[in-house]
Amino acid sequence: MKKLTLPKDFLWGGAVAAHQVEGGWNKGGKGPSICDVLTGGAHGVPREITKEVLPGKYYPNHEAVDFYGHYKEDIKLFAEMGFKCFRTSIAWTRIFPKGDEAQPNEEGLKFYDDMFDELLKYNIEPVITLSHFEMPLHLVQQYGSWTNRKVVDFFV
Repeated sequence: MKKLTLPKDFLWGGAVAAHQVEGGWNKGGKGPSICDVLTGGAHGVPREITKEVLPGKYYPNHEAVDFYGHYKEDIKLFAEMGFKCFRTSIAWTRIFPKGDEAQPNEEGLKFYDDMFDELLKYNIEPVITLSHFEMPLHLVQQYGSWTNRKVVDFFV
């Protein structure tokens, strides 16, 4: 059997979406996103999209795996696995909580800056997606989401 070897510059790593792993849905100045109003489901129990966060409902993205609170330990584990890259998205609502602000949320910027520094400390290249199926809930409720040109302008 022929031995398979990967090229030296092969980017071995992992990929996540911010809304699926970060948790911290209401920490660090983050605003609610469309994913924050998507309830959990199970076999035979469909997920629901609610207009707001409702008491008594389970929203799995609120805690997720708490990457927001444990990214340093997680990144150290990535390094132990030999990761050369880590693909993640930026939670729009962590930078612009409502989506239409003129100035970014400094706490959100600091979180991503610190996370990128931690990746680089272990020689793990950050690979960034700007939007991964997530947007501020405010932009949906006030502007109608991507159907409104203003939302495109807010994004860019």
